[in-house]
Amino acid sequence: MTRSTDPLGLAASLAQSAGLAPARRVEPLPGGRNNRVFRVELADGASAALKIYFRHPDDPRDRLGAEWDFLEHARTRAPGWTTAPLARDAATGAALHGFIEGKRFTPEQIDAAAVEKAANFIQKVASPGVAGRLRIASEACFSISEHVAAVDRRVRRLEAIDPQAPQTREAASFVNESLRPAWERVRDEISKNCRAFGLDPDARIEDAEIIASPSDFGFHNALQTEKGCVFLDFEYAGRDDPAKLVCDFFCQPALPVAAAQQELFLAAVLDDLGLAHHRERVNVLLDAYRIKWIAIILNDFLSVGEQRRAFAITEDQDTRRLRQLDLARARLDALVQNNGALPARTEFGR
Repeated sequence: MTRSTDPLGLAASLAQSAGLAPARRVEPLPGGRNNRVFRVELADGASAALKIYFRHPDDPRDRLGAEWDFLEHARTRAPGWTTAPLARDAATGAALHGFIEGKRFTPEQIDAAAVEKAANFIQKVASPGVAGRLRIASEACFSISEHVAAVDRRVRRLEAIDPQAPQTREAASFVNESLRPAWERVRDEISKNCRAFGLDPDARIEDAEIIASPSDFGFHNALQTEKGCVFLDFEYAGRDDPAKLVCDFFCQPALPVAAAQQELFLAAVLDDLGLAHHRERVNVLLDAYRIKWIAIILNDFLSVGEQRRAFAITEDQDTRRLRQLDLARARLDALVQNNGALPARTEFGR
């Protein structure tokens, strides 16, 4: 069957494939940063969520496939903690999911109880040995050297920012004069700390320690519902390093976790899953992930990132870019105020 490519047509085709009532209306939902998401009203009064995934020749990641696979995985490991996958069409890059009625978290709500819920979800879905048939996660890393190389690629990618364009001149200057030197210092610190802690940066973690990671995990991808917390957006999910999951959770800028709550998450995710020895790797890598997230914040200044945001977001591009640059500066200032040093070895140790 040939599917329509307009949102209502896609919703109608996918609803039929899922055995649901006919789709009557679609309404764009705010908040999507990479994809287009719609609330679908069905003829029987129920709702579903239509997600149209961003695709680009220079970014060939299968976002739909990664999310679908992880949702199937989570449905058996953590029922009720995620939306339900209903129907998909790889040709158009669209999927229909169960609709979740809920509210976004606010910064004030990221307390110990919220962090405990996040940790409980990870315990259910990410236990070593349960990743099974999941694909490798987007930008997965399995050694310290691979983590460093991944961050290095992101920083180097920002060299493509055009310094002559009025909108991007400040961003290019920030990357060249501030971000790159900071990254070089952090990279040197990682080498020193590996030697000090007796860590081989090229050593790959054991296969038995690889987890099923939701990737891009945090309260920016969660809703509060009457039945509890529900987590969303698994388009980068798959098999990955537990240290990367922890570092991303601590460093994502949208709804950060306070330092006072981080030990709770570490104890539940690393210690309780038999991965306590990865605490040292988190210590070594944490500032690298702070740099990584600053680079991600600046993706709007790159061609593919700009097109991805334009695909998903209706906000004025210049306004968003200025806000992202201010955020990147603030994040780097916070890192530099720590004298560019990594946390002490004992920060996440017992």
